[in-house]
Amino acid sequence: MRKNWIAASVATAALCLSAGLAEAQSFLRADGTRIVNEEGEPVILRGMGLGGWVLQEGYMLQLGELGQQHVIRARIADLIGEEKTEAFYRAWRANYTTKADIDAMGRWGFNSVRIPLHYDQLTLAADQEPVAGQDTWKEEGFKQIDDLLDWVKANGMYLILDLHAAPGGQGSDLAIADRDPNKPSLWDSAENQRKTVAIWRKLAERYADEPSIGAYDIINEPNWNFEGAEPGNGCNENSNAPLRKLMVDITAAIREVDKRHLVIIEGNCWGNNYRGVMPLWDDNMAISFHKYWNATDRDSIAEFLKLRDENNAPIWLGESGENSNRWFTETIATVENEGVGWAFWPLKKIGFNQPLEIMPNAGWPALVAYLTGKGPRPSAAEAERTLMQLANHDILYENNFKHHDVVDAMIRQPHSDVAIPFVERRFGRQGGVIRAADYDLGRSGVAWSDVYDSDTDGPGPRDPWWNTGRTWRNDGVDIAMDAGQPVVAEFETGEWLRYTLTADQAGARPITVVGSGGGRVSVSLNRGTPVEVNLPAGPGWHEVATSALNFQQGTNTLILKVEDCTSCTVKALNIGAVR
Repeated sequence: MRKNWIAASVATAALCLSAGLAEAQSFLRADGTRIVNEEGEPVILRGMGLGGWVLQEGYMLQLGELGQQHVIRARIADLIGEEKTEAFYRAWRANYTTKADIDAMGRWGFNSVRIPLHYDQLTLAADQEPVAGQDTWKEEGFKQIDDLLDWVKANGMYLILDLHAAPGGQGSDLAIADRDPNKPSLWDSAENQRKTVAIWRKLAERYADEPSIGAYDIINEPNWNFEGAEPGNGCNENSNAPLRKLMVDITAAIREVDKRHLVIIEGNCWGNNYRGVMPLWDDNMAISFHKYWNATDRDSIAEFLKLRDENNAPIWLGESGENSNRWFTETIATVENEGVGWAFWPLKKIGFNQPLEIMPNAGWPALVAYLTGKGPRPSAAEAERTLMQLANHDILYENNFKHHDVVDAMIRQPHSDVAIPFVERRFGRQGGVIRAADYDLGRSGVAWSDVYDSDTDGPGPRDPWWNTGRTWRNDGVDIAMDAGQPVVAEFETGEWLRYTLTADQAGARPITVVGSGGGRVSVSLNRGTPVEVNLPAGPGWHEVATSALNFQQGTNTLILKVEDCTSCTVKALNIGAVR
């Protein structure tokens, strides 16, 4: 299935990442404003973050109201008991990310992986240590990194270690660091800070000689008020002295045992406020910034380009995503035009706008309803069955829905304005069916056009969504499910879709539009004169045929456009037999 997409993706990966295998055997370092390998060749990191694996965030599980992982875990334990909850989390960690996930990333053209680490998989919390001020290390957590590193190395990629949840939690955004606000934060506790430094020294000691470790991303998204300025996310801080001191201390600990690895720093305000953090204190550092829900042009990253040039250091888009394909393509094109790499977020979750979508089992909605206080309490047996099916089956790569359109938007489309088929479509004399939702892969304005196709309005509820049905694809095109099949919905005046198909022989064929909505659409073939058809209103699907259109042997391009409709729905285009 989707052979054309796979062929195009492989070709693009070969062009964009031809040196990837060689690079992955070479330490990365900062060279002025560029990240380079040991041969001095610039390396643009193209990666995904493994959000949800070691550290769950509620929204990735449709549990946004619960927020932090420890809250989710407590609710589960209340249902099925501590022993079975631990079994669930063991299965989750074993299956959420496997070699199959990383192999897929390698095939698709990514050259790096960012793993968000939770400190509690590496060491005990400060208040749980048998001897205060000492560190109990958890070999199982380090072994998990070792396994991932082996998979990454097998694909000629880089692994970037990201401390996503530091001891105590590094911000007022609780879920991203699994922070318990009833306990001392990272910034309220000297012991939490000491333990954070110790974690990085331990990691650096273990991986000092591993060139496939691309970098150490030492604290993810600090968001904290040190001076009491509002709001409580560090965006208005001016000195950021405690943040700078901790990052200097971490770097010093790393350099005691590891002189070669690139160190990546993040400012306050979710990685973006560097006031008071500079100047840099090490000659092998990169400056990370994170980017969500804003414009995609060069002006949107101008402050970080300035930071790069003022400090003569590389910048890296260390986290971005949770948007539409158009936003992905334009953002990646913008940063790569500046020689800047990126890691988007996340590789998988329950949701439609990332490369892999977890399709939860039938018991999950009822369990979510209970856990979020909106439904009755299930039996322990029902809850355990649902949870273990999620952890042992649903989250596995082979059972995930593969969003090739998202990957194409990230890897191919930033470098190409060519549309390619979503699926291979070849028709013999008798014709066949094109599913309306299977329009070509490509940029907005090239393969499709929709009146609302990305979110640049800032944090907050996604209202409206670019794809209101939140299924099948991640373009602006609105798609809904009808009897388990995707259909183009809320098709409005001026919107259009392109389809590339191959005919085995030339000849005149009618095209039947299967749709509804009481509007007028047109079909044009090979840039010919559009032929209009009226879609009846009323329930059910209606079939309306055009006059015969002259297909050429070989490649043909079909455009379906809404001429006048507030909200039409189209299920399919039936290509008729040669007359």
